[in-house]
Amino acid sequence: MTHVVPDAAAQEAAAGIYRIALGVEYKGSRYRGFQRQIKGVPSIQEALEKALGRVAGGAPVVLSCAGRTDAMVHASGQVVHFDTPVARSEHTWIMGANANLPNDISVTWAKAMPRHFDARFSAMARRYRYVIYNDPIRPAHLAEEVTWNHRPLDIQRMREAARCLVGTHDFSAFRARQCQAKSPVKTVHHLELIEHGRMIVLDIRANAFLHHMVRNISGVLMTIGAGERPEEWAQQVLEGRIRREGGVTAHPYGLYLVRVEYPEEFELPQRYLGPHFLSGLPDSMG
Repeated sequence: MTHVVPDAAAQEAAAGIYRIALGVEYKGSRYRGFQRQIKGVPSIQEALEKALGRVAGGAPVVLSCAGRTDAMVHASGQVVHFDTPVARSEHTWIMGANANLPNDISVTWAKAMPRHFDARFSAMARRYRYVIYNDPIRPAHLAEEVTWNHRPLDIQRMREAARCLVGTHDFSAFRARQCQAKSPVKTVHHLELIEHGRMIVLDIRANAFLHHMVRNISGVLMTIGAGERPEEWAQQVLEGRIRREGGVTAHPYGLYLVRVEYPEEFELPQRYLGPHFLSGLPDSMG
């Protein structure tokens, strides 16, 4: 195999340790989340580490990720990193991993990084899309990749309700009980609802997210869109800071981690925003 070491990682290469970052996409339907689980419970991390270990000639690989997505949640823009004493070209990491991965996980790019890069802690922002299929009949296709809502949803009501969630707020009412974040205060930079055929796409970007935050926001907005609550309810839930007042947590199927943002110094590759079936959707943020 070709041994190629980019200039950005020259110091690490000289020391015999390489830090490699990867872009990863996956369909999370049959996994219990990204994080490695107990033996016999499938996870994205376990599948990736096993495949990368084979590319590394049997050397163990331990991954760190930008976002530990939950069970049945998907990603088109996940970022991970690992350290290895094994030199491989970026092309070899990509193609070798994909040759050993199941069909619902793909490595999209690879890059050698300096030691101070961390997939989780170097991230400045994360972006998710929640995809709602709005039709009286449940879809036979994409059934585990979109959330079906049979009630007619008024997207204008949803947009008006969502306005209050942009900015820096205490999102206690939108966090799961088991959330381990030190603070419920997060900054939502961008929250839009976009029509795409029979789909409604909730597109949200923030500095960080609480456990189930996007799914809880989606649940509130769908309830308002269906006319079951007034538009002001989103503001009331936010200000109340009580999770049980925020309704039902939306299903995981429609949730995608679509992008993780890092300082420009790292020059990480950027692909189009996913998921694939939304590849023609304009990126309203430019």
